[in-house]
Amino acid sequence: MPQPLFFKSVLQEKIWGGHRLRDVFGYTLPNDKIGEYWAISAHPNGVSVVSNGALAGQALDTLYAERPDLFGYPKSPVFPLLTKILDANDWLSVQVHPNDAYGLAHEGELGKTECWYVIAADEGAEIIYGHEATSREELAERIEAGDWDKLLTHVPVKAGDFFDVPAGTIHAIGKGIMILETQQSSDTTYRVYDFDRRDDAGHLRELHLSKSIDVATIGKPLNTTPARLELEHLTTTVFVSNSFFTVYKWDITGEVKMTQTAPYLLISVLDGDGQLKIEDTIYQLTKGDHFILPNDVMAWAFDGDMTLIASHVNEKED
Repeated sequence: MPQPLFFKSVLQEKIWGGHRLRDVFGYTLPNDKIGEYWAISAHPNGVSVVSNGALAGQALDTLYAERPDLFGYPKSPVFPLLTKILDANDWLSVQVHPNDAYGLAHEGELGKTECWYVIAADEGAEIIYGHEATSREELAERIEAGDWDKLLTHVPVKAGDFFDVPAGTIHAIGKGIMILETQQSSDTTYRVYDFDRRDDAGHLRELHLSKSIDVATIGKPLNTTPARLELEHLTTTVFVSNSFFTVYKWDITGEVKMTQTAPYLLISVLDGDGQLKIEDTIYQLTKGDHFILPNDVMAWAFDGDMTLIASHVNEKED
């Protein structure tokens, strides 16, 4: 019987983490330094496990390999996407991610194009989004000189903002921001600057300056322009559609019927509650739930008052 796949997800402790994942979503945290909730992931550093139905207990990476029918017989040998929620109780490092070619050649895994939906932001919160250098030589010189004030571009943010962060974009999430991130399934990060911060052992965290300069994009990033469509009980916003994924926000205010047009969908409930109906079965949805609608779920209905973020893979043509 077609059914959604809900997950037991993975918590990641971070030097910049906090406790808002518990405060906002009710997740049980082992301490007050949890920075990331890997909601839907098949990456080796944090694999989600199915928590419902006949497939309960199956790890997503194993399921993807053994049941390709559930994912539309995909081309990618690894589950290509990762959905996470980040709680920045302090600044993340200034960092950059490689593209696929560089990531596979140097790290043995995919590159990392990502995007951010801002769930919450303290007053005055900001991100670093790009840099001011006009050449790779200038970028290297300013990094070497530690000329961060003149090099890095600061952008104020508020709840509801969206940022497209392609591989090569120098970036950092600022203190007091919670985001939902949709990304390629990669955990490769090159640190450019870490505010001279020390870990629990008193050591400065490793920087990756040579690789950062290699992969950084020269020129300011161009954010996407969301496309919005209002229907009965549904406002759908397309935030980004690139060669890796498409990301939507669905604001639902009643019963909405949908059909599957992608190989499968990743869905996160960011606010509100309601129901998901597949054939004659009803599943209760609450804030903080994350699930996949696999390929055999051809039609379904949402009902309630909810804000959802949905995404699907965009497979490249051969």
